[in-house]
Amino acid sequence: MRMVSKYIVPIMIIVFLFGCEKKEVKKDESITILWAQWAPSDYLQELAKDFTQETGIKVIVKQEPWISFQDVFFQEMAIRGESYDLVAGDSQWLGRGAVEGHYVDISKWIRENNVDKSMTPASIVGYAEYPKDTGRYWAVPLEGDAMGFAYRKDLFEDPEEKKAFEAKYGYPLAVPKTWSQLKDIAEFFYRPDKEFYGVAVWCEGNYDGVTMGVETFVWAWGADLGDYKNYKVQGILNSPESVEALKAYKQIYQYSSPEWKNAYLDTNNVLIEGKVAMIMSYFAFFPGLLEPSQNPYANVTGFFANPSGPKARVSSLGGQGLSVVSYSKKKDLCFKFLKWFVREDVQMKWAELGGYSCNNKVLRSEWFLKSKPYNRALMESMNFMKDFWVVPEYSDLLKVSQKYWFKFLTTEEITAQEAMDAIAQEWENIFEWAGYYKE
Repeated sequence: MRMVSKYIVPIMIIVFLFGCEKKEVKKDESITILWAQWAPSDYLQELAKDFTQETGIKVIVKQEPWISFQDVFFQEMAIRGESYDLVAGDSQWLGRGAVEGHYVDISKWIRENNVDKSMTPASIVGYAEYPKDTGRYWAVPLEGDAMGFAYRKDLFEDPEEKKAFEAKYGYPLAVPKTWSQLKDIAEFFYRPDKEFYGVAVWCEGNYDGVTMGVETFVWAWGADLGDYKNYKVQGILNSPESVEALKAYKQIYQYSSPEWKNAYLDTNNVLIEGKVAMIMSYFAFFPGLLEPSQNPYANVTGFFANPSGPKARVSSLGGQGLSVVSYSKKKDLCFKFLKWFVREDVQMKWAELGGYSCNNKVLRSEWFLKSKPYNRALMESMNFMKDFWVVPEYSDLLKVSQKYWFKFLTTEEITAQEAMDAIAQEWENIFEWAGYYKE
């Protein structure tokens, strides 16, 4: 017995010590990402399984309905909560996230990992940089998205329609290269007596729909929302070019149904119902149009990127970037995930699952361009998309443009010049109140 005890006791001590050591170093190897409740969040959760397999770090993608997504996040930030380690925040949150200290400044990390080179320039500016033109970054481009169009190929390719169109307008019916051509096509297919309309464009006045539509025209006509460095708006937003852009948007809007006064993220529906020749939408909403179970015109639905304006070709930016939350106790794990996520092979897998990668090589790969009918148009759009103001006061600015642009489009109570003048004045009032103007 003495001999047995001589060997058993040391072995038990070793086992005990190793057991204690394992408990001491074990920690919560998981991170939580907050995103909106939609299909891309499901794709990210699926993608993250590969990260867990490689690293052992579990990833939880917490989904929140769009209607409460922003409120839930910023309420948590107000108490410096630790519920979320990363957030897939809207591009317009950049200013607030940075200025209020909710986002980690990842400028150095972005450059060290060549993310500013591997992603499209427009996506880096749109999803990561604040203030603009400073090289300060607060997010990694996650889900690229932009405004584009879906259309009825069967109508565009119908011999009788083509003949009639060319006889009236003097050029062949085809995917429009300019907004002027799109207006002609919308006018041609505008047949209200048959309950069929030329186009459905964004006009929603409650959140940001009409603003996302009109701002695209402002840029395409060579104007701008203001000076992003000194926050001057007068003489820029209400310039002659900008006023003409607003008029041009209304000219196209008139070829939609008067019942579509709040058209925005639901424009797919009127195409599916066979009521329209073209719709304006985000690319993120196009996958459903390819499903015969959802769209009876799936086999004859085509897609194109925004046409050119008199001065530029621009698309309103959608999508989100992925930011590290300042109050997270797991920043080391967050950066491991980001480093993994930006790898080219992971970006390709992200695209295969259905995510909209912003990676240059993925977007230009033959596989990507041929895998979905809308991918080529998406790739084009990812190189000329722009965003609304991303300052912390963006929601106040948004309420103003929504009010006046919606009023101009849907009534005759205000002129284009009056709408632009009112917005310019009220935006400058907001900037002055917020202390942007230095004396």
